[in-house]
Amino acid sequence: MGADFVADLAVGRFHGVGPATAAKMERLGIRTGRDLRECTVAFLAEHFGKIGPYYHGIARGIDERPVRANRIRKSVGAENTFSRDLFEKAEMREALAPILDKVWRHCEASGTRGRTVTLKVKYADFRQITRALSGTRPVGSRAMLEEQAFRLLADLAPDPRGVRLLGVTLSALAEPAANEGSAVPVQFALPF
Repeated sequence: MGADFVADLAVGRFHGVGPATAAKMERLGIRTGRDLRECTVAFLAEHFGKIGPYYHGIARGIDERPVRANRIRKSVGAENTFSRDLFEKAEMREALAPILDKVWRHCEASGTRGRTVTLKVKYADFRQITRALSGTRPVGSRAMLEEQAFRLLADLAPDPRGVRLLGVTLSALAEPAANEGSAVPVQFALPF
């Protein structure tokens, strides 16, 4: 699967291939992942040195670099693309319920809380908008998350295009220790 993905990829798009290396590959007739895959390890080592075997692997969808999973999460979100477009706010609220459940389950499992709730809406013509509300304290319950998401949804103007996708993201995350007492309701400021 990885090899199929990289076959038509320009060599300049590969990790570790900068402009100078891409130009050198171009001079050698290597323009795509498919071209790179046809090269032997010996050929690549001769022309690119110790990085040659790495290029040989990535052309085949093989990358032995370790995955770094310890990055700091900046948001928690979920979205759903619907099999049919949604036009009524009531059906959009109903469709948001499992999305909110998924976001809140992650928050509960990780102890994560956030201050900003963002609603993502993609219309049938694939145009997309986002709307967000931020509070001074983290959202402390699934009910609060739902309230904010529904408020953002209610503020959207009616649109004849139909909604193809809805998503909810919680950001401006607080450390789990900072969340103690966050179940106290937060009053969000709304611009009027």
